[in-house]
Amino acid sequence: MKTVVEGNPSFSHVHIDLEPGESVTAESGAMQSMSAELEMKARSNGGFFSGLVKKWFGGESFFVNEFSNGGSRPMRVTISQNVPGEIRELKLSGDQEICLQKGSWLASAGDVQFKTVWAGFVSWFSGEGLIKLKASGNGTLWFGAYGGIIERQVKGELKVDDGHLVAYDPSLKLKVALAGGLIASITSGEGFVSKVVGDGTVYIQTRSLKGLASWLNPKFR
Repeated sequence: MKTVVEGNPSFSHVHIDLEPGESVTAESGAMQSMSAELEMKARSNGGFFSGLVKKWFGGESFFVNEFSNGGSRPMRVTISQNVPGEIRELKLSGDQEICLQKGSWLASAGDVQFKTVWAGFVSWFSGEGLIKLKASGNGTLWFGAYGGIIERQVKGELKVDDGHLVAYDPSLKLKVALAGGLIASITSGEGFVSKVVGDGTVYIQTRSLKGLASWLNPKFR
């Protein structure tokens, strides 16, 4: 399998060249183009009940699409996300894991396993849903963001504004905190934020859909 991510950080897409016998699973609606001979199958996202949980509580699609090369030559599928922004490719191996926030998973290939993990009311309070995805195994994972992706190493604590958190190491814990003092948090419009605690890597998007909605809403009144 050969992959190329193009268009970063604004209008990203991923070219995935599948060798005979290889396959890749992608978010519903992520396919931009594909070789005519590629086989595409829709299936529930991790099984019927798991798919329902991911849809209702985690904001993920109930169905995902699997693209398989059953031919004798390499074939290409190109995938992209619904919002303008960056796509990251991550190689998972051994005991490596990563937690993905609502809607950030785009595609995966190889033996990548997903678990639905209780994210807690901290995640729900910040608008990210009650369930998060934890990915592990051996393979390749693609996740996307609205805007560019900033990779930060956390040693201690880091406050991340609502809707900007994309992914993070499972070793990190999330807590709800005020952006500053009580009065400053209210008057500044920042309010509550996610406080990331521990030692690990966090991925932050430079834009938020919540911020875009807040900017657009007055213009349609």
